[in-house]
Amino acid sequence: MNKEEKLERMRSGAWLHAIDPEIGEELLRAEELCHRLNALPPSHREEREAVLRELLGATGRTIVIHSPFHCDFGTQIAIGEGFVGNYGLTILDEGPVTIGDHVFIGPGVGIYTVVHALLPGQRNEGIMRSRPVTIGNDVWIGGHATILPGVTIGEGAVIGAGSVVTRDIPAGVLAVGNPCRVVRPLTESDRIAPAELE
Repeated sequence: MNKEEKLERMRSGAWLHAIDPEIGEELLRAEELCHRLNALPPSHREEREAVLRELLGATGRTIVIHSPFHCDFGTQIAIGEGFVGNYGLTILDEGPVTIGDHVFIGPGVGIYTVVHALLPGQRNEGIMRSRPVTIGNDVWIGGHATILPGVTIGEGAVIGAGSVVTRDIPAGVLAVGNPCRVVRPLTESDRIAPAELE
């Protein structure tokens, strides 16, 4: 099996032995690019954007990711327009991570697609699989939330700080907790009145 076939098997969600020199090359590539990004001053916006576009699979025209940022491959991350990722965002993208337009992610958030074997002997051999994560348009994920493998978060949802998202969250709701649960729908009563903005 060549490198592309191994990576495609990993992306597909099939179990595989992931301790592999060719997979390791791709991990090292992403680690080097993350290191380069995180070493650049915030004022070097054009350079930072160039590194992000080299690192990530797809991005919108405008993207802001504050350092430090870490990911496993980068190439399996697709981000839409107007993305803001705050300090300490980690995305382990063994599987595809698809993020829509105008998504805000708070500090210290982890998005994970990798599932390791439960039995120690197999886990130590590097047996793992991946499950994709999908985040819809206009989602806000509060600080230190954890998004687990296989989760879809619907358009316009808000995930409360510190939540652990273990299952799909529908569109247009406020969801919080560990495990994360829907609290209520978001409605016009959540709109901030103009008088409060003066």
